[in-house]
Amino acid sequence: MTVTLDGESLTVAETVAVAREDATVAVSEAARERVRAARERVEDVTAAGDPVYGLNTGFGELVDTKIPAERVRELQTNLLRSHAAGGGDELPRELVRATTVTRINALLKGYSGVREVVVDGLVALLNEGVHPVVPARGSLGASGDLAPLAHLALVLLGEGEADVDRDGERERVDGAAALDSAGLDPLELREKEGLALINGTQVTLGAAALAVHDAERLCRAADAAGALTTEVTMGTTAACDPAIHELRPHRGQATSAATVRALAGDSEVVDSHRNCDRVQDAYSVRCLPQVHGAVRDAVAHLREAVAVELNSATDNPLVFPRSAVDDRASGTDRAGVISGGNFHGEPLALRLDYLVGALTELAAVAERRVDRILNPNLQEPHLPPFLADDTGVESGLMIAQYVAAARLNECRAVGRAVTDNTPVSGGQEDHVSMSATAALDARRVLEAARSVVAVELLAAAEAAEYLDDDLALGTGSAAVHDAVRGVVAPLESDRRLDGDIASVDALVAEGLLEEAVAEAVEWPGR
Repeated sequence: MTVTLDGESLTVAETVAVAREDATVAVSEAARERVRAARERVEDVTAAGDPVYGLNTGFGELVDTKIPAERVRELQTNLLRSHAAGGGDELPRELVRATTVTRINALLKGYSGVREVVVDGLVALLNEGVHPVVPARGSLGASGDLAPLAHLALVLLGEGEADVDRDGERERVDGAAALDSAGLDPLELREKEGLALINGTQVTLGAAALAVHDAERLCRAADAAGALTTEVTMGTTAACDPAIHELRPHRGQATSAATVRALAGDSEVVDSHRNCDRVQDAYSVRCLPQVHGAVRDAVAHLREAVAVELNSATDNPLVFPRSAVDDRASGTDRAGVISGGNFHGEPLALRLDYLVGALTELAAVAERRVDRILNPNLQEPHLPPFLADDTGVESGLMIAQYVAAARLNECRAVGRAVTDNTPVSGGQEDHVSMSATAALDARRVLEAARSVVAVELLAAAEAAEYLDDDLALGTGSAAVHDAVRGVVAPLESDRRLDGDIASVDALVAEGLLEEAVAEAVEWPGR
């Protein structure tokens, strides 16, 4: 597919398509016109010679240093070189692509003042399979994701390094060779362009967009796992009755309750014990809609911010048409060029930290359900301890719960990035968001939480093997069971479990679980 960028309509789904499915990108003519108009305003300001931040002054604490006209273009190149100071692991390919496409879209808003050739260079990197090598660490989330974006942009100058896709293989080359493979000449930066390339939230945003997509998928998988667990532990779906949730009408709660009802609603297993002696299920089953629903709402909160950010101008200064500028604005106004703070990552950072906490809770409740399936002190009489056929000689899925507990601990150990602040640049940049750290934390917690849900799916599918053969699972729950069985065979004796957990994890991550269930029943909220 081709995603047409216009600065106004980029979606999470399109970002994922470019990042993971190698969708190509194109630029609308209306967006090109805005880019050209903004560039003309930059050139007018430059010709006038007034000091304007980002055009002919130093940066950060050096804002009051006026740069001679003959060195303004040198200033922009030095900016990229000096800011390419990142460290740590490299950003994965998908995140480099997500960062690039969101940066292009921000420039196409028409408030950054770059030339079309800058936009076209970034487009060519994506479409020709050139992926700059970008160290993951170094951004403070204000003034944007400076260090990683500088590493990305350096390749446009023929510097830095990139991984190039060639005949199905990837080769690491220097920036000059990478440009040559894409049919590009090294870019000579002009006024404002270096700053426009690095002054924005796009590493944070790219990671957040992928996180929204993955977290929504994980929420659906957790509902599916919970529905199957409800059945194999002889639980009831009464706690998902809509009458309950109409009295506390949180959207996510209602959706999770409806999902469990849909998947397990026609279950003969549930019907078989409607009149049993158990009065209530444990909270991990009975309160599934409330816990999962709250996580859903947290993800929706992040999606709302990501949707806004995907189509926002986040660099500084911003270049406005003169007619659009309030003449009463501060003296930083020079023919519509205004310094502000749209590069600050706080709108994403707070919600990413919220996501970390929410996904940790999703992992926590899933791990408790795993324990109810495996723990001989809690499990139902029809289930053997730890689901081992030869108890004592075999351990069954005992250690799978250890893995879930370890991954849960990993989630809980991840810090609250946004609550930290370290002033930089001589105190000029005295409050930063740490949004990129929050975004990378969210990716880490997503991976760990998905592993916990995979263990629940593995355990619940195995427990289903001990149900009475005359009792059918719900149509949706049966589809969940069959999807797991499509990648993992039942236990016949003890075996390595790492591959089993990884296979179910991939089933969730790639969306194959929900596709299988959606073919069997209507999936609420999907």
